[in-house]
Amino acid sequence: MDDLFHVSFDGPDLAGVDEVGRGPLAGDVVAAAVILDPQRPIAGLRDSKKLSEARREVLAGTIRQQALAWCVARASVAEIDELNILHASLLAMKRAVDGLSMQPGYVLVDGNRLPRWDYPSEPVVKGDDRVPAIAAASILAKVQRDSELVALEAQYPGYGFAKHKGYPTAAHLAALRELGVTPVHRRSFAPVRALLAGA
Repeated sequence: MDDLFHVSFDGPDLAGVDEVGRGPLAGDVVAAAVILDPQRPIAGLRDSKKLSEARREVLAGTIRQQALAWCVARASVAEIDELNILHASLLAMKRAVDGLSMQPGYVLVDGNRLPRWDYPSEPVVKGDDRVPAIAAASILAKVQRDSELVALEAQYPGYGFAKHKGYPTAAHLAALRELGVTPVHRRSFAPVRALLAGA
């Protein structure tokens, strides 16, 4: 971990929370919450974006096996369009923590905003590279969301979801212009909204 974050809470039920998928034009925003087992530390945890896909998959399996508790949750495309992406992300994170099989004593959230909840908690900027539990949550959320976008490739061929994972790449924007907007695209996002307005 770079520049490790130190928190005064030292209980065994510290939860880390992170989300994946704020920037894409398509798909749900996915969040995860993880309570790691202090007696079974997992080596190699860091920001999921800095890990290879193969390494993320291996670590995700280890996290699911060795964590004291974990939960993956989401906010749907419809909720993103209704609430906006920030509030949908916070909602997904709240659902992830609420879904844990044990009550966390303290929650650390990646970023600079906290969901509305009653858990003792604090945000940690760049927490996915400073707090092992947040890194673990980042990995679970990314592995889950990436697998869902790969599945969308089969459902909506031609958009390249398996490759760009819904992000606004040149290829994705070109496919949108050629093939049109699907039900999994976020209509509130500017490139999609502009296409719909033009249509």
